[in-house]
Amino acid sequence: MARGKVAILKTTPATVLKDYHQLMNLADYQGELPKDADTALKINISWHHFFPASSTTPWQLEGVISAMKRDGYDSKLIHGCHNRTVVIDAHLGERENKQLDVIEAHGLRNIHLYESEDWIPIREAVGDLADRFLVLNKIYPKGFSIPRRFIGENILHLPTVKTHIFTTTTGAMKNAFGGLLNEHRHWTHPDIHETLCDLLMIQKKIHRGIFAVMDGTFAGDGPGPRCMIPFVKNVILASSDLVAIDAVAAKLMGFDPLSIKFIRVAHELGLGCGDPREIEIVGDTAAAQENWGFEGPKQLTFAARMQHEIYWGRLKPAIEWSLKTWMAPWSYLASVAYHDLYWYPQIAVDRVLDALHSDWGRLFHNWEKLTPDADGFKDTGEAPAALTHSKLELLKMGAKAFVFAAKEAPEVRARFHKR
Repeated sequence: MARGKVAILKTTPATVLKDYHQLMNLADYQGELPKDADTALKINISWHHFFPASSTTPWQLEGVISAMKRDGYDSKLIHGCHNRTVVIDAHLGERENKQLDVIEAHGLRNIHLYESEDWIPIREAVGDLADRFLVLNKIYPKGFSIPRRFIGENILHLPTVKTHIFTTTTGAMKNAFGGLLNEHRHWTHPDIHETLCDLLMIQKKIHRGIFAVMDGTFAGDGPGPRCMIPFVKNVILASSDLVAIDAVAAKLMGFDPLSIKFIRVAHELGLGCGDPREIEIVGDTAAAQENWGFEGPKQLTFAARMQHEIYWGRLKPAIEWSLKTWMAPWSYLASVAYHDLYWYPQIAVDRVLDALHSDWGRLFHNWEKLTPDADGFKDTGEAPAALTHSKLELLKMGAKAFVFAAKEAPEVRARFHKR
């Protein structure tokens, strides 16, 4: 197996744009992403609310776009790329996480894959590769579709460093999950590790270039990708090897990468390098030796415990079958009720406000008002006294998210479409 290479740097708001440019070139991104191909910036929105470490940061997106333009990439061949989930409103999320501000400031196209794009059957897209899938043929015996526009495009993933209730950690490999699978992707949760490997096979087949830039300025521990404890870690990473960058991020968080099934299986299949001993570290090698001692999803929320019980525990025989029927929307509504109507207004708000008093938090809070120099943001402004939204406003947003989940559920739309 070829040795993986991962670039890592420490950064600050004052140097973040310069650092992202250096980081990407340390990882040889120009050799991986052809300049004559359209490049999709696969933005991560794990929650439509701002929560530190949950979603692509505006400085991550700004740093990547600025670096590409500086290095001669045509902005007409760069676009933001979003998927949709029933429980996450991507349009709200790109506004609340200030990603849309960056895309519009650079005049880039902003593509929501489920709204105007053509999706094609997987076998039409990848041919006989589909015969090698580990689990997707079992999960989708009638097949599934992927966005036609992905074929021949570059993909540049923009994940963050965080833990996950299903996969222990999540990063570059899982960032393809929403973009490549249809709205029934929750069917894959019982086989999520093998699914991520199948998706990486697909990416290697359809994309001209694959690259990932991961933000660890904030990093999240706990039952992610939403209900986490955020920490300031000041780290950024980049690689063309999605397995290697996820392995290095996992090691930083304190986990043995090869004990995480999707990393180990991808490594064994030759999809990338998951063994830290075989990965070349460039940049700040001392930063790569840090061990943050994260616990991961040990202390699960009520919602996460129920998900584990449904997919792998005692509730599986009684309930899991319903998630593949017209009854599935109950699970979407339960998730929104817990996360948006309870957890964010009652628990997350204090963690978010604490984070907004950090350098990165002030940068986020004041993003629209700040003007960077060539290196970054020398002044990050004042910390807020309170969150932008009151608890009442958050409850109203949660109620809208609840209605959104009910209306956008694919099972509901399919039944109305038949009528």
